[in-house]
Amino acid sequence: MELIEQRIVKRAQKGDRLAFAELVELYKDKLYNLGYRMLGNPQEAEDIAQEAFLRAYANLNKYNANHKFSTWIYRIATNLCIDRIRKKKADYSLDAEVDGIEGGDMYSRLKSPGDTPEQAAVRNEARQEVQDAIEALPDNYRTAVILKYLHDLSLQEISEILEVPVSTVKTRIHRGREALRAGLRPMQ
Repeated sequence: MELIEQRIVKRAQKGDRLAFAELVELYKDKLYNLGYRMLGNPQEAEDIAQEAFLRAYANLNKYNANHKFSTWIYRIATNLCIDRIRKKKADYSLDAEVDGIEGGDMYSRLKSPGDTPEQAAVRNEARQEVQDAIEALPDNYRTAVILKYLHDLSLQEISEILEVPVSTVKTRIHRGREALRAGLRPMQ
């Protein structure tokens, strides 16, 4: 996969827009998920993914082929998320009402076939509790935890994305886990 990806990147660097479209297709969902987990807002996550691709396209000539493209694009998206968090602390919640839908929130849009309303309520409460706990983490712990557990990246990849030593990544993940454990009540 990595070799194929490098070929696509080389074509994109030569001006092949279809090649860049392939890269967008490969990473759009991953960058959206990263943005959503870090910011907790679907519209901002879409903005982050789009801005990351725009910046990547504009700076393709600066991409170093000695590193994985995924690391580079994740780094761009992560920096954009961190910048957005610093500019204004996110006060969004999945429980926030959706414009145009009276009494509707993002949970009401999620399908849960076969679940009883009680099961759905318990699951939504647990999901919200986890999301709140993740959002309450300090930025550096939150980023490391999201990249490790929600994007399943290796410690080395996270180290490259965050531009810190692997030992620092391990520490941030450990402390982030401990903070999550302390912030979450035992779930049945």
